Amino acid sequence: MTADDYVEQASEIFVLSDSFIRIRELIDDEASTIDDISEVILLDPALAGTVLKLANSPFFSYPGKIDTISKAVLVLGITEVYNLVIAFFTTEAFKNIDANQDYLDDFWIKSIDCALLMKFLGTSLGIVHAERLFILGLLHNLGELVVHQMAADKQSACESQDINLLPWIKQYDVLGFTFGECSAGLLKEWQLPYSIFAPIRDQDVEDLSQYSTETQLLYVAKRVMSKTQVFKGQSIDYSDLLTKEQLELLCLDKDMLENAVNYCDLERFSLLTILNPGASMLY
Repeated sequence: MTADDYVEQASEIFVLSDSFIRIRELIDDEASTIDDISEVILLDPALAGTVLKLANSPFFSYPGKIDTISKAVLVLGITEVYNLVIAFFTTEAFKNIDANQDYLDDFWIKSIDCALLMKFLGTSLGIVHAERLFILGLLHNLGELVVHQMAADKQSACESQDINLLPWIKQYDVLGFTFGECSAGLLKEWQLPYSIFAPIRDQDVEDLSQYSTETQLLYVAKRVMSKTQVFKGQSIDYSDLLTKEQLELLCLDKDMLENAVNYCDLERFSLLTILNPGASMLY
């Protein structure tokens, strides 16, 4: 099976709700207003509650209280609220996956870690509205869940804690494609923006110099996350996963990566309690 085959089957199982489709249509429509978007969000109490919790979380560090959806859209911006909507409906879409809960909790911990690392590194580099990078980290590995649903044995065969056989290399050996490519295929099928699925598609490219800053950041964040989560407990250095040239492209150094990991350790729990309460029990 190709990545497209997996995506075709997955798109029939993991479906975004009608509310998401309506919100996407409103955001694409230049004539729509903040109130139009807010009204649709409010029709789904769980969505509205999650958006408000995320908007008021330390992740955004907004000095006041955001107590209405309209204010969230006004303060954070339409694009950022749209990303929060995507985060909610994506986690909802995969809630009925046929998988062990421990496995799922571990999956979302890694995804949230990657998302937090993206946000911190983007902020450190002075990227405007760095919070938007969060969604790239959160969704970067959805292809793993797709493969797990269709062929759990193949997903398991792709696992690797061998620094000499990195997971994304093993994915290509086993499947002929990476989880990142499969993730991007599903996000494209869901009609998410190119700015989201393109960096996710290209997260394992060799020559980063030819790609966007978002792609470069995701490449780095994923490997920093892998050091702390996939290769947890092993005596490996960042240089085992990232070259000096790759870090220099973004003007990053080891101290900045360590600061990003510390930030992740501080903020992980608060986001887990909102997006995956079960996984938060591990902390």
